Amino acid sequence: MHDLPPLARFGGLLATDLREVTGDPEALDSRGWWAVVADFEGGLTCARFGDVRSDPARSRRPHHARWRGPAPGDWTSSLDRAGYTAGVRRIREHIAAGDVYQANLCRILTAPLPDPRLEASDVDAFGALLAAGNPAPYAGTVRLPAHGVEVATASPELYLRREGDTVTSGPIKGTGRTAADLLEKDHAENVMIVDLVRNDLGRVCATGSVTVPDLCAVEAHPGLVHLVSTVRGRIADAGDGRTWARLLDGTFPAGSVTGAPKRSALDVIRSLETAPRGPYCGGVGWVDADRGTGELAVGIRTFWIDRAHPAGPVLRFGTGAGITWDSAPEREWAETELKASRLLAVASGTGPAEPVPGNRQEERTTT
Repeated sequence: MHDLPPLARFGGLLATDLREVTGDPEALDSRGWWAVVADFEGGLTCARFGDVRSDPARSRRPHHARWRGPAPGDWTSSLDRAGYTAGVRRIREHIAAGDVYQANLCRILTAPLPDPRLEASDVDAFGALLAAGNPAPYAGTVRLPAHGVEVATASPELYLRREGDTVTSGPIKGTGRTAADLLEKDHAENVMIVDLVRNDLGRVCATGSVTVPDLCAVEAHPGLVHLVSTVRGRIADAGDGRTWARLLDGTFPAGSVTGAPKRSALDVIRSLETAPRGPYCGGVGWVDADRGTGELAVGIRTFWIDRAHPAGPVLRFGTGAGITWDSAPEREWAETELKASRLLAVASGTGPAEPVPGNRQEERTTT
């Protein structure tokens, strides 16, 4: 089952020769180059690799043949259309009651892998296919079969970038097919989350150092556009051996995929969502402890393989939307479909235009 060797690919680099795996975030301030996968529920996997070298994109193309994706009609959703729109209405009730201002409601899509053999369901091969079919600034792959981590991401969103004592976050809120689709509600939601991220970074940054260099910039991505802001600060006591631990403690999960106030939004999320998010909405990326640098993406547009599922190996993917008082339930459902449609088509090998099968609800699982 674990015949394929461990590896990670991020930012034009290929990492091999696995040396160490730990769940201790303080390791990220020790030594070496690490691949990082943080589950939304709090699980953390940090893998140190001994060989890190340039990885030209052309070297990945021959591996596409090692991926056999799910059939397009085999995807099921943890929340069907009726369940999701009911959840949107429930969040609006929480907003009316003053419990939250905004909350992110997500659903997990699952499909069985048609061929469970590793040589036919290699997440690294899928990562290459995903990078070609849906290019993204924070694309990457982590393959650690023996540790239950097989993740491929096409994330467009920066969670944390560290460059010495400078830390930057790039929250996304607001999605449309074109810039003309973006509403005042999208801008208001983005500003709300920027305030939350400023507060989070303020917990670990020097007083007065947190700034917002860009607010509500429109960014084009395959098949859609986003509103993206930039929040930056100077880390207090950088180099104390616990910088990454403090960054994660102070900011995780990312505000853009939780809501505001964050603690209350997390309570609402737990009451409405019927499946764990796993790496989706968590953090995926790399850290170079020797150089004091790193880049973690918010785990959106992210797939992972669950080989422990009782019915056999499955591929999972998450999609969601931020809900505010101005949210229309059907429009929010449509946003989750827009975000997923191109990526599910890539996973199933049907091209980027395949519609999302979202009305079939899976049986609730906790695997």
